[in-house]
Amino acid sequence: MAVDLAYPEHVQDLVARTEAFVRDEVLPVEDAHRGDIAAAGGDSVRVALQSAAKAAGVFAPHAPVEYGGQGLGMVDRAPVFEAAGYSLFGPVALNIAAPDEGNVHMLAHIASDEQKSRYLAPLAAGDMRSAFAMTEPAPGAGADPNALTTRAEKATGGWKINGRKHFITGADGAGFFIIMARTSGEPGQRGGATMFLAPADSDGLKVGRHIETLDKSMIGGHCEVDFEDLYVPDTAVLGEVDQGFAYAQVRLGPARMTHVMRWLGAARRGHDTALRYVAGREGFGSKLGDLGMIQKMVADNEIDIAATRALLVQACWELDRGSHAANATSIAKTFAAEAIFRIVDRSVQMCGGLGVSEDLPLARLSREVRPFRIYDGPSEVHRWAIAKRAVGAARKAAAAEDAAK
Repeated sequence: MAVDLAYPEHVQDLVARTEAFVRDEVLPVEDAHRGDIAAAGGDSVRVALQSAAKAAGVFAPHAPVEYGGQGLGMVDRAPVFEAAGYSLFGPVALNIAAPDEGNVHMLAHIASDEQKSRYLAPLAAGDMRSAFAMTEPAPGAGADPNALTTRAEKATGGWKINGRKHFITGADGAGFFIIMARTSGEPGQRGGATMFLAPADSDGLKVGRHIETLDKSMIGGHCEVDFEDLYVPDTAVLGEVDQGFAYAQVRLGPARMTHVMRWLGAARRGHDTALRYVAGREGFGSKLGDLGMIQKMVADNEIDIAATRALLVQACWELDRGSHAANATSIAKTFAAEAIFRIVDRSVQMCGGLGVSEDLPLARLSREVRPFRIYDGPSEVHRWAIAKRAVGAARKAAAAEDAAK
């Protein structure tokens, strides 16, 4: 059977319009503020850029059509999100930045009609932002979600939530939170988590300090959040009680891949910047781009870009077919997080002193992509999961062969 790797015409058109929009409307804003979204104005610049994206017809490519989006599947999102990620502010402009993009995806699949009306509709429209509150300080949930300590206790007509979260992206200024809390079992045990929806102005919900991190382009920061007897009604349960970890997979696999898409765009900008530089810069009797050591870095960047795209498309294809694609997304995420950093790092090296200056965007790109090897699961955890699946499959196959003898 023939394999068709071409994107539909309407997707190609959207990619072209996104590229033009990012080049003409978004990059000048990013460059003026050196990639710092807070310095650019935070929500005020978000609203302005999203208004321009709507006018350009490139807004919310991922959101359901009935909520004003363009309803693209995972495979078709890839080139559009990459085009948006060419600027660090591009995802914010198209309303496809984390965590809102992942929350739109999850709410569209899990939320009740009332919850969609109250939360999904304004989120998809860019009328509010959101936060996904799962990560906790040690010894709570981080790379190991089973360590979840935040607890929700049943109360009359609802639940009371107590606990502390940190590194909650977008918390400052979010309109609502999706909160992961334990409703059964003990920390360290599998299962027993439930997702709850809560408006940001709820009594008992407090956004604390911003944790200063390398990256500066994610609006709303990475914050500490405390829950002290936060009461939510039964109607605030997202999905079913005790099924939170299962529902998280609806969000996490696709969200990992959309991170790959966006940061691949950033890496490609870094590579393009370096290519322009080495093609024209003279040194040691020739253009830098004609020197073997530089050519190796250029070629390695090209290989990493192509390999990242290939693994990304494979994982997205599996997701579009209804699979959790756990292994494919872990492989793509782990390879991409490291490849994207390599691409930007080589680009910095090719540009020498300018590469570490603000005269080029490379220093800020390096700052932004480094955390991806930690966000959405550290590379080490994904490698452990990949190896565990491979060894388990080998043992299962060996047992089946023995049984057949």
